[in-house]
Amino acid sequence: MPPSTAQTAPGQEAGRPQPQTTVQNPGGPFIRHSQPGRRAQYVSTSNAFGALITQPLVAVPGYIRALRLRFAATGGVATGTVSASADAPYNIASLITLRDAFGTPLIVGDGYSVLKLVAMFGGQFGLHSLVDVANFPSFSAVATGLSASGNFTLPAQLPLEFAKAYGVISGANASLLPNLQVQLNASATFYGTTSPGTLPTIEMDVDADFYWLPEGVGGNIEPPGLGSTCQWVLQQANPSIGSASTTRCQIPRLCGYLSTIIFIMRDSTSARIDGWPTRMRIYVDGVPLIDSRVDTFEDDMAIQFGGIGAITGGFNRPTGVLAWTRKMSLNQESNGLLDTGETWLSTNPGTLIEFEGAPWATISNAPATLSIMAGQVVPTGALVQGLPEL
Repeated sequence: MPPSTAQTAPGQEAGRPQPQTTVQNPGGPFIRHSQPGRRAQYVSTSNAFGALITQPLVAVPGYIRALRLRFAATGGVATGTVSASADAPYNIASLITLRDAFGTPLIVGDGYSVLKLVAMFGGQFGLHSLVDVANFPSFSAVATGLSASGNFTLPAQLPLEFAKAYGVISGANASLLPNLQVQLNASATFYGTTSPGTLPTIEMDVDADFYWLPEGVGGNIEPPGLGSTCQWVLQQANPSIGSASTTRCQIPRLCGYLSTIIFIMRDSTSARIDGWPTRMRIYVDGVPLIDSRVDTFEDDMAIQFGGIGAITGGFNRPTGVLAWTRKMSLNQESNGLLDTGETWLSTNPGTLIEFEGAPWATISNAPATLSIMAGQVVPTGALVQGLPEL
């Protein structure tokens, strides 16, 4: 009889369960042992313009990186010509407030500042800094014109992570979750002069991007600088700006490390305007840190925030907006989450930052106001510098 064929492995080997992912060797950074994921928070439907959405968030098994939002207006029916305001659809929210479990404001501002400008200039939403959500596949602008519905779809993000795995907050404890409130705008403010005959209803979807809790490793593996936050809070500079005046506007006192400052100029009707001076100065504690022509400053913005904008046809600065970033530790261009924090502007509660125009431009609807959104990193202990993910 021919000899039998020997098995190369015991039969039970084929039945052994396999892990979902390969476990990394012990040691090294947090992101080596974690996995990025996404989990649904809630879907709030049939909201009318002007409604307040305050549904509680739910726990996730890890550390929250960002909240992903989606606003969808459906069901609008026109009886004539429909228009939309200059800030639409980003001004669907008149006020967005995200606080941590202890009431600390993390993100506070109007919809245009939070949903449009922080995404575009904050370096926390996409590979490059200049990310206009209007270029996203899921975006659809407000339907305007004759017999238009006024419907739209707006994707957005409320960022927490400001460097890779740095700035996240714990999400596994259901009693210590952040709190999100969204005040929807009135339809007359959103649409401007002519609204649809039947107004759309608003659906708001909220998901959480997060890092899973690490598995299969010994010791206490947690994100770098856990408890550190990057706060974006809209604040108004003083005094107001008269037409063709020479005025130095004082920014409310800040503290921590400033990664980016976004300047927003509006006239007395709250419309964004380019009333910038020919030459501008940014003072820090009385010292003119930036003394530049505005058009040269715009060139700097094109370099710093080029990214996707340069690839898709050039830099497109929103009307009434200038931005100044210090997230360039590794390059002339902000690289989003890839930054060491070496060049962020260190401030304390006594630091005074001022913006001067000498003189400002002619303003038809004076006085104008200057507001700022500052990316203010408040670390737990010393700031983690370098690349903690390596």
